[in-house]
Order: sequence, then structure tokens, then C-alpha cells
Amino acid sequence: MDYSTEFTPISALIGGGLIGLAAVWLMAANGRIAGISGIAGSLIGPEGGDRLWRLAFIAGLLIAPMLYMASGRTIEATIPASTPMLIVAGLLVGVGTQLGSGCTSGHGVCGISRFSARGMVATAVFMAAGAAAVFAIRHVF
Repeated sequence: MDYSTEFTPISALIGGGLIGLAAVWLMAANGRIAGISGIAGSLIGPEGGDRLWRLAFIAGLLIAPMLYMASGRTIEATIPASTPMLIVAGLLVGVGTQLGSGCTSGHGVCGISRFSARGMVATAVFMAAGAAAVFAIRHVF
């Protein structure tokens, strides 16, 4: 199996810049960290006096690819996994965000940019676990 992708530095730079801009904007406007698991979790959880901005944030995540495709471009993605495998993977990510008190967006994007020791350690653990999982899947199993 070939899992390689074409690296497109311009779109990666633009996408990374937009992610950073959104994180700064959310912090400046609401004083909140742009951690997707926290935003989504608080949206469906019992706490929630500020659901409107959370809904808008999640809606933006869902609408952005639709707008991109409406411009005539396509998003090509191949996921070489079965539906049960994707469900298990999603559940593991959910458990991991609970254990790590956040996700890659909260710790990686926002934590590292704020020089948070906790964010840096969490991101290092995410990256090491990801590398170990890829190694195991490609070379052990």
C-alpha cells in the first residue's frame, strides 16, 4: 500500500496561516483556546452558556470544505480503512483527548504558541504515539 501524498507547500502555508489566525482571533475575541475537542465537548456537554460561538466555530469547520468544493475544486481523499476501523479509531481519539485534557489543536497549535510546558509535552506524546502507530501498522502488522 502506498500512503504517500503530494506535499503542496503553498496550500500548506496558507492553511497553517489560517489556522493560526483563527486561533489568535478566538483568543482575542473570546479569551478561549481553539481546541476542537474542548469546543465540541462543551457544545454537547452539560456546561454551556456560550454555545453560540461554539456552534459557529464547528459550523465553520463543516462549511469551509463545502465552500472550497463549490468553487469548482475537488478534495481527493482515500481512506484505506474499513468503517469498523474508523469507528474504533475515532473512539480512541476521543479517549485520548480526555486522557490528555485536550487535542492537537489545543495543545499543539495553541499550547506551543503560548510556550505552555503542558502543551509541549502533550504534543510530543501525540507525535511519538502517532509515529509508533504508523511504524507498528506498516512494519509489525
